[in-house]
Amino acid sequence: MQLYYMLCLFVLGTLLGSFFNVVGWRLPKGESLVSPPSHCPKCNHRLKYWELIPILSFFFQRGKCTSCKQKISWFYPIFEFCCGLLFALAFLAYGWTWELLISLTFISMLIIIMVSDYNFMIIPDEVLIFFGTALSIEIWFISGYQALLNGLGNGCIAMIIILLLKLFGDFLFKRESMGGGDIKLLFVFGLVLGWPLAILTILLGSIIGLPISLIVLCKKKNHEIPFGPFLSLGALVIILTKVDINMIIDLLTI
Repeated sequence: MQLYYMLCLFVLGTLLGSFFNVVGWRLPKGESLVSPPSHCPKCNHRLKYWELIPILSFFFQRGKCTSCKQKISWFYPIFEFCCGLLFALAFLAYGWTWELLISLTFISMLIIIMVSDYNFMIIPDEVLIFFGTALSIEIWFISGYQALLNGLGNGCIAMIIILLLKLFGDFLFKRESMGGGDIKLLFVFGLVLGWPLAILTILLGSIIGLPISLIVLCKKKNHEIPFGPFLSLGALVIILTKVDINMIIDLLTI
């Protein structure tokens, strides 16, 4: 039965992932999320319903647009698969609990941010406001008013800490070391994870991003690398493994 539920969450993740990709692409450019409808970016062919089935449509069409016959990027089916996998892993971690709702909402936000920040180096305020509000309501509904106040306090602490790190980085490197979107993103991390784990995402994001950044900078020395996707990956690791601060303290004191 658990496998069945994971499959259901996987399908839901692929469906929502396809939409999240649209949000991540259109919102930074100020475009409508509903108009024009999904279309081929090369010939503007409006996609039919059977061309919108996540993952499967790519193979039905043999990786080509049915109208202009241009190749469709492998990014789309891989991205949809990864979104489905994240939703399935969230169920594996939390089961049918209220915490699953929070984790799915949080993961949805991270997916959109990774798309927008990677492609446009923008973390849209609309995304942070929408998901920050949704997560606040969920925390209040599930755990009560006091838990929400604690979460908001944790968010403020996390945001202040990363702001101080940014100011130090700006001074050290004589250039902007981190964007304002990253600072606001840490507020939401603090809200959901607590400020110690929110700060841990910076460390995890740096560990994940360092080898990738070195490879990119070796090829393009002046290329700017967004930090949001790496922060998001760090947050995904924490929320899917259910790491808590007491676990980290225990490991450090062994």
